[in-house]
Amino acid sequence: MPTPSAANLFNEPGCAVNQAKGDKQRKVGCSARTLTPGAAAGGCAFDGAKIALQPIADAAHLVHGPIACEGNSWDSRHALSSGPQLFRTGLTTDLSELDIIHGGEKKLYRAIKQIVERFRPPAVFVYVTCVPALIGDDVEAVCTAAAERFATPVIPVVAPGFVGSKSLGNKLAGRVLLERVIGTREPDVLTPCDINLIGEYNVAGELWQVKPLLDRLGIRILASITGDGRYHDVACAHRARVSMVVCSQAMVALARGLQERYDIPFFEGSFYGIGNTGASLRQLARFLTTAGAPADLEARTEALIKAEEARATRALAPYQRALKDKRVLLYTGGVKSWSVISALHELGMTVVGTSVRKSTDDDQARIRELIGEEAMLFGQVPAKEMDRRLRAGEADILMSGGRTQFVALKARVPWLDINQEREDAYAGYGGIVNLARRLHGALTNPVWAEVRRPSPWATADAPREAAP
Repeated sequence: MPTPSAANLFNEPGCAVNQAKGDKQRKVGCSARTLTPGAAAGGCAFDGAKIALQPIADAAHLVHGPIACEGNSWDSRHALSSGPQLFRTGLTTDLSELDIIHGGEKKLYRAIKQIVERFRPPAVFVYVTCVPALIGDDVEAVCTAAAERFATPVIPVVAPGFVGSKSLGNKLAGRVLLERVIGTREPDVLTPCDINLIGEYNVAGELWQVKPLLDRLGIRILASITGDGRYHDVACAHRARVSMVVCSQAMVALARGLQERYDIPFFEGSFYGIGNTGASLRQLARFLTTAGAPADLEARTEALIKAEEARATRALAPYQRALKDKRVLLYTGGVKSWSVISALHELGMTVVGTSVRKSTDDDQARIRELIGEEAMLFGQVPAKEMDRRLRAGEADILMSGGRTQFVALKARVPWLDINQEREDAYAGYGGIVNLARRLHGALTNPVWAEVRRPSPWATADAPREAAP
């Protein structure tokens, strides 16, 4: 089968931006907008690639470039590991001005040598940043020579920041796994219930909320791509019976490649909320049964879902009275833009609006079906506009990432982190209880009554200080 070119990733059907473009516009690329000098450009392709691959916990992740690139991307996602911690060690070639003049290839080779001798990792991922790409370092040749010399896979990830957006970097990382990692190793044991979880990064340990459920059903996660991942497991992903895509925007191209090359079917699912978790478990059981899993798998899945739903419903009861009919403004992207809505509805809350950044057309269709035509769908919202809406009382709480928390706090509205920096896992049956507890705590915190009270000097009957 011919290998797809990197340019095809710009035309990925899962990309909502490119779906709306004509053929001529697609050739321009995903980052055609002019950046404002002095302003932050947001996540770049390098950032997206490193985010996607860094949760492979036992591998070494070497950033070939200035130290600032590693500093900006290190530990930028709260992905957790149940074992190796090497992925949290920041490794960089720290290119200087002299390296830019003379080239950084020798420095890269020495860095790989040092990493292999010190850490003995199963593989080394080398990330190409803007500087070595611009000066013409032959990173692939260096990686090939180092791999032969040290008998360790050294994998170049050519995703310099200037080639496009963070989303494109996610896709380039998936392509690297498909071309250079998956299929390079055979698993010691195969079972009829082996699956791949794709686009799951184990943020705050969310994978660990789901894995016990799968274990009880006898379903084995052959490869988690890439949360709490292991290099050798990812290399064996081509032997799975089915793939479940958790984040379509980031990794749907990888799932499609596995289907085309190895005939592994895939579907998109979510573990946010009681209904979505049950639906995903049923889908997995259905696909596996078709692929040769034990015939009683679907019946055991239904029994598990019934028991877990009953337990989750009992645990949610103390919170639902306070959460009922509370209005939520959701500012996130990807799979969370629709899957979290289902979870909030199960808690009795109303979503008055949600962002559709990084959401596919299918995601947006699901959102409309869930929240109706009257609710707001928006892309990028200026902070001033968000502040106006919150001060006008359009929402009781804002759920977003850390960048917009200060907008909510200035508007004196409760805020809850739904993105990657959070400490609590919201996936699975236990996750929905965690979400309810955190929402309840944010909404009922007595601080809001205090900060909303007019200040003494703002009241009409407050005495004024005499002029000096």
